[in-house]
Amino acid sequence: MKISKLMLMVLIILMLIAINYLPMTFATEKPLIDRQNYSLLSDPFLQLPTKNTVNIVWFTEFQGDRHLIKYGAELEKQVTATTTKLSQVREDEDSQLDSPPAQSISRDIWRHEATVGGLIPNQRLPYQVVSIEDRQTIPSNVFTLASNPTTETSLKILLTSDHQLKPMTTANLAKVVETVGQVDAVFFPGDLVDIPDRASEWFDDRRGGAFFPSLQGRANYELESNGLKTIYKGGEIIQHAPLFTAVGNHEVMGRSSPEIKLKQAYSNSIPRKVGAKLYQQKASQINPTEDPQVKVNWIKNNSFSTDTYEEIFSLPQSATGGKLYYATTFGDIRLISLYVTNIWRSPSLEADDQGRYKESTENLENPEAWGYGQHIFEPIAQGSPQYKWLTQELQSEAYQQAKYKIVMLHHPPHTLGGNIVPPFTEPRAKLDYTEDGKVQSRYYDYPIEEDYIIRDLIPLLESAGVQLVYYGHSHLWNRFQSTSGMHFLESSNVGNSYGAHLGDNKRPIPFYSPQNYAATGNPNGLEPIVPNIAPLIDESGQSLPYIASNDITVFSIFDTQTGTVSSYRYDTRQPNSEVVKFDEFKLTK
Repeated sequence: MKISKLMLMVLIILMLIAINYLPMTFATEKPLIDRQNYSLLSDPFLQLPTKNTVNIVWFTEFQGDRHLIKYGAELEKQVTATTTKLSQVREDEDSQLDSPPAQSISRDIWRHEATVGGLIPNQRLPYQVVSIEDRQTIPSNVFTLASNPTTETSLKILLTSDHQLKPMTTANLAKVVETVGQVDAVFFPGDLVDIPDRASEWFDDRRGGAFFPSLQGRANYELESNGLKTIYKGGEIIQHAPLFTAVGNHEVMGRSSPEIKLKQAYSNSIPRKVGAKLYQQKASQINPTEDPQVKVNWIKNNSFSTDTYEEIFSLPQSATGGKLYYATTFGDIRLISLYVTNIWRSPSLEADDQGRYKESTENLENPEAWGYGQHIFEPIAQGSPQYKWLTQELQSEAYQQAKYKIVMLHHPPHTLGGNIVPPFTEPRAKLDYTEDGKVQSRYYDYPIEEDYIIRDLIPLLESAGVQLVYYGHSHLWNRFQSTSGMHFLESSNVGNSYGAHLGDNKRPIPFYSPQNYAATGNPNGLEPIVPNIAPLIDESGQSLPYIASNDITVFSIFDTQTGTVSSYRYDTRQPNSEVVKFDEFKLTK
């Protein structure tokens, strides 16, 4: 059969098309993975609202080709997100994953953020985020956003703290939504997760209670009581409400390396000034060109770091503290978030233990292995950069004009919990030597009269008319009021409790300097207030001035319309029981 020149040309063209098409389809594509497994690692959440804007953030395990936000009444508007990669997150053999790695390895997680502008205050709009990878579109559900509310707007603020993937957290957040509906913001004074560089604690811990799923109604945590199992999903909260946080001790990572477990690295911090001294000893080898950024990074990586916390969240910033301490206005509230926390160490005095009161015997001749007691991460003493910044903030027009003045920090000024001991001051080393000059012991003392919170911070806040000091750390609920009328609230009996120290339940304290360490009660003088609506009752029929329970979970809500802080409890042993409002107090000028 003869083939005409025209037919031959057609065949050649078809062959060329095929040759060009096949590589585009197979050779240049990324290795095929199951596209059905593509999903967002988190739902979006709101950050950094201003008068006419709000930021939206979400995470994926793929870099993606494009990420965008659709918003508006019909999702008719869109804005493209900026993508960055988390630099420090890892997993190790202790990570709660279906297939944890055999050793510490980096985990690839990308963060996407965009600013939605042109918003009208007090007007909510639908929005949806979309990630595109390998020509597949992965959308979120549709949520609502809003910019910063105006003054006189009625707001409900969730006061929550110390989640750390503890057992009752998902039940607590589920009951928040069931009880009060959609809140307008979340104030969270630290300890969001347990190990800040462990990625699964933020996103997908297999036990079902990771940080983001719990606050986004996507958790799957099972509680069992008396043979009855109940699964709690948490609450769909931060997709609609901005999250404001403070740094707790569990947002701070110690010295890490691939050779040690993440939990060990978390507790392996030393004071910044000690890291700087080590740098000076090794500077010629570490940084022969004297690059100032190399110096800063080395000292940070060899003392302690808040890198993952700072990379995850977009927060207001101060000139001297950045995201680590700041002030912002939200409706009628002036919120001041402080960086007031220290490393937590064991109170054990056993010879082989390194803790808050002593170095281990085996490390006495090795200063690079010392823990330096329960050292403070960021100074708050009078004259420190943070204290000076705070003094200026309290004199600012934004603060002075605010109807409600709230200060949020992690470490408690007043509490019945265990973590108020030792006093919040720098450890004072006490060394004993043998006759031949060797270190025999290294103990640490904490003079109570030098507690920086009580000596310096609280007088400053009282003189400026702060109405509420809100904090966590000890995992219980209790509140106090000073003679000037300033309220103190610790509402951290969210996921669990470590108890209240009254009566026979004594804190472990060292044998020396007994005047510095209170075994029971609130060391700083104020008496706890018995809840004024429905307190718990002890076995003798007395009303308890606290809640410290691993069965009863607590949350608090600040209502700006009435100026009222209301606290609620829910008994997880009785899944069908009602949430009980047990205490209420009002913020007044």
